[in-house]
Amino acid sequence: MYSIVTNSTDSVTLRLMTEHDLAMLYEWLNRSHIVEWWGGEEARPTLADVQEQYLPSVLAQESVTPYIAMLNGEPIGYAQSYVALGSGDGWWEEETDPGVRGIDQSLANASQLGKGLGTKLVRALVELLFNDPEVTKIQTDPSPSNLRAIRCYEKAGFERQGTVTTPDGPAVYMVQTRQAFERTRSDA
Repeated sequence: MYSIVTNSTDSVTLRLMTEHDLAMLYEWLNRSHIVEWWGGEEARPTLADVQEQYLPSVLAQESVTPYIAMLNGEPIGYAQSYVALGSGDGWWEEETDPGVRGIDQSLANASQLGKGLGTKLVRALVELLFNDPEVTKIQTDPSPSNLRAIRCYEKAGFERQGTVTTPDGPAVYMVQTRQAFERTRSDA
């Protein structure tokens, strides 16, 4: 059985990813609906690539925290959070606030898209991150052509801040501040 690391948000929960999840993640990262937005065809990973890239995070040797999203006890997707400050490789070099977290996620199955699960996953991740009082803001950077992801983030409370240039190319810079998160929670 999986250990849940956050409160349930609309039945989607998150648990820390383990070494045993790497083969499943490899399979997911090679699915067409994920490849389209997560590196492209030329970046399809091998199992060895996935182990090399994600095992250090699983073993808490990096600043990236990987999660498996669950629905009714079944894995439905991958999510990760990271400290934006000093993330390296050309990412967020202007960031000066140590409380800013970046996020990325994807649903495992194309059949799950467009049904609100992505929004529920993002909300669960946001709630988990803002449970840490040190977190001031959460940011993400979908491709300008990934309209589904942009809508998902907006429904989860993120606001567009403009277009930025990232190592992966142009992106829509989207944020949710702690103040906005707390305001929406108090309005509910």
